[in-house]
Amino acid sequence: MDRTLEMAEPVIMKWNPETTTVARVTSLFYENRREARDFIKTVNNLQKAMHFLAGENSSSEKLARAQNLMQIAMKRLQKEFYQILSMNRAHLDPESVSTRSSRTSTGSSTSYNDDDEDDVRVADESISEVEDASLLAMADLSLIAECMISTGYARECLKIYKIIRKSIVDEGIYRLGVEKLASSQIHKMNWEALEVRIENWLNAVRTAVKTLFNGERILCDHVFASSDSIRESCFSEIAKEGAAILFAFPENVVKHSRKSPDKVFRVLDMYNAISNHWPEIDSIFSFESTNSVKSQALTSLIKIGEFVRSALHDFESVILKDNSKSPVAGAGIHHLTIDAMSYLSNLADYSNILSDILADSPPPAKNVLPESYFGFSDSDESPAPAISLKMAWLILVLLCKLDTKAKHYKDISLAYLFLANNLQYVVVKVRTSNLKYLLGDEWVTKHETKVKQFASKYERLGWGHVIDSIPSDPMAIDTPENAKEVFKKFNSSFEQAYRKQGICVVHDNKLRDYIKISIARKIFRLYREFYNAHEQKMRRDRNSAAVVRFAPEDVGHRLSDLFFGHVESGSSSSFESSPSPSRPRRDVEFVKWIGLWLAQRKNRIESG
Repeated sequence: MDRTLEMAEPVIMKWNPETTTVARVTSLFYENRREARDFIKTVNNLQKAMHFLAGENSSSEKLARAQNLMQIAMKRLQKEFYQILSMNRAHLDPESVSTRSSRTSTGSSTSYNDDDEDDVRVADESISEVEDASLLAMADLSLIAECMISTGYARECLKIYKIIRKSIVDEGIYRLGVEKLASSQIHKMNWEALEVRIENWLNAVRTAVKTLFNGERILCDHVFASSDSIRESCFSEIAKEGAAILFAFPENVVKHSRKSPDKVFRVLDMYNAISNHWPEIDSIFSFESTNSVKSQALTSLIKIGEFVRSALHDFESVILKDNSKSPVAGAGIHHLTIDAMSYLSNLADYSNILSDILADSPPPAKNVLPESYFGFSDSDESPAPAISLKMAWLILVLLCKLDTKAKHYKDISLAYLFLANNLQYVVVKVRTSNLKYLLGDEWVTKHETKVKQFASKYERLGWGHVIDSIPSDPMAIDTPENAKEVFKKFNSSFEQAYRKQGICVVHDNKLRDYIKISIARKIFRLYREFYNAHEQKMRRDRNSAAVVRFAPEDVGHRLSDLFFGHVESGSSSSFESSPSPSRPRRDVEFVKWIGLWLAQRKNRIESG
């Protein structure tokens, strides 16, 4: 014991900041790392001697001398600990720590004792300050912390660490643009200003979780690897306040901002930000004392879920309350259809999040829904996902609303074309978005069939009288007078239908071609056969020009001009209308079909 005290005194007194100028202005660990390790070894040996002396004689002069030396040594180490933390802020910033270290690689102690001198030497020699200053500083801090804790000076060590590191975390949160907002502040903000805050928060979350808190946890675990309880209390005090402010922001937004369906996307972004980083959050804040941080993050997710379910309910109400009664010009696509499907297709991009949010929502009561609601398999044995049911329900609400709007058309044929147009728009939106994966091919096929049914009813009501004006058997008309009456009847019905249906619009190319080809197959074929059978007889009549007003090609050209909404209702008796300046006069695809049909017809006639 005498020898230990004699060896310890010169080593410790050399670095007494109160007795030597060099000790006051120089860092032990910066000046000579070998000497710093010897200093730590001396202190550890002194601690063992003090335990022995205390057991022999607690009031001995040697013990008092040893205690005095220990106090001087602890003041030195406090000074070193503070200097390393202060002078290496750049090397110990969370980004440097998190990128150059890991939770698993820093969990072991790097303390110095007699048994691991060689390991420490190898580690020190293999890590140069130039190569990685952050790891070097972390090793020094860990060495000092373990020494101070083992000698009973943990409180002094922690006080220095918490003050410096908490200021770094708080500054990091501030620099990320995250601040604690009162509910009244959020309530008074307009959505544009709040959206800027949300954008800042979304950018901040990733950095805060992956860098700021992760780096701080790594550093804390490394420096205080020798004591689980100290690691926990230290990290909790440093990080808990900033983390609580960060994860409380989404809850404050959804609780105190004015609710409307259009805000749901930014809110879902916040949900996504927390859920995507949940594994890291759960790992970083794994201490029992930081459970409140995880609870706050989960509370924000719960409140966001409530907000989203409420927003979807409000969206449904917006559809149901739309009271516009003016028919859409040309039986085109209603603004409600465009807005609603844009909203739903964007929602479908968040299908994974919505699946979580809607998982616990009660499904619509099957016994009060029409069979057409489902459009896909949904049984007790194989229930459809809640998000699929919700999307199908909202589309059904939209389609039912469109049914009521179709009743505002005085012409029933236009009502059916309106329904075909709008349902086709819905189907295309579903097919070309993530809604397809939520509703399935069965839903798409079923509603495509409905589009064709609406188109067929439009054709029958809008063009049926034209089709009926042409006899199915041209040769059954055996006299010129009867043929003349057929031509007149066709002229009148075709002109009337063309002028009336000429205002119609079909925006979807495939649907437009489908309707026009279907009409042409009936009108064009029958009229051509009748025209070929009786046109020559009519030419003998001096008024033939007034009777035979359309050649089959004229009929085909008129039909090709349909469904662009450009034919004026007041067209002259010459039956010529000005083409839309924004497109060619003829529908190219339809004209190609007419040409192909004529060629096939000619080949059949020539081949007998």
